Amino acid sequence: MPELPEVETVAAALRSQLPGRHISGVTIRCDKLRRPIPVKALQNLVNEAILGVRRRAKYLLIDMSCGQTLVIHLGMTGTLRLADKGEAPERHDHLDLQLDNGECLRFRDPRKFGLVLVVKPDDRNEIKELGELAPEPLSEEFSADYFYRLSRKRTTPVKNFIMDQRRVVGVGNIYASESLFRTRIRPTTAVGRLGRDRCRRLVTTIKEVLAEAIATGGTTISDFRKVDGSEGAFSRELQVYGRDGEPCAKCRQPIKKLVIGGRSTFYCPQCQKR
Repeated sequence: MPELPEVETVAAALRSQLPGRHISGVTIRCDKLRRPIPVKALQNLVNEAILGVRRRAKYLLIDMSCGQTLVIHLGMTGTLRLADKGEAPERHDHLDLQLDNGECLRFRDPRKFGLVLVVKPDDRNEIKELGELAPEPLSEEFSADYFYRLSRKRTTPVKNFIMDQRRVVGVGNIYASESLFRTRIRPTTAVGRLGRDRCRRLVTTIKEVLAEAIATGGTTISDFRKVDGSEGAFSRELQVYGRDGEPCAKCRQPIKKLVIGGRSTFYCPQCQKR
């Protein structure tokens, strides 16, 4: 599933390409994703200009000149890319937004867990549907004090806690596993047992891991591709995720895999003892 660094990678690429372009047409080949695609609302965007591209959590936000915002979530297998004029769509290419330069913004989603909405932000440019989301992990609001305060008396495994969108948004499975390995914290440790210093180190490390992943274009495990079709390079930096049975790069003990909260979790039993 594309996580925050992958979505930010897509957003950054689109920011350099889309603002100033006009939508000249819409082609919908499948209108049933996680929720039905709003056909009429998308058609109403024709001839409107794209003002900018933003990201909130794992949502892409494309602001239009009419005051509406196109909201896209990539789901588990979705990708967005700019296709050249005349490039034939493939089987799972469900939506095209034609642009006035002859290109199109093409949404592909084999498993159809993605989401496309057209909404009107409020006067502060905030979107009601995203209003309940927790702080961004790279923001100042996600601090050691914030994390420590929320985690007190919690028996939730720390990995589940940092993946809880009510606590902090966008720290997905890959980056949770990698951050916990770097801080030598076992994923099953109750988050309430972490002292202030370990909370501080974990928050700092989460920010570092996400920043590194964004700088290298995210991680490609199976489906994720950048806007230009290339893979994310952070997959070469993974130290535990997807490496069960392989030797730990630090202590050479085999990496272990377990399931926490329905998600595969990878850790080193020697380096992450508690």
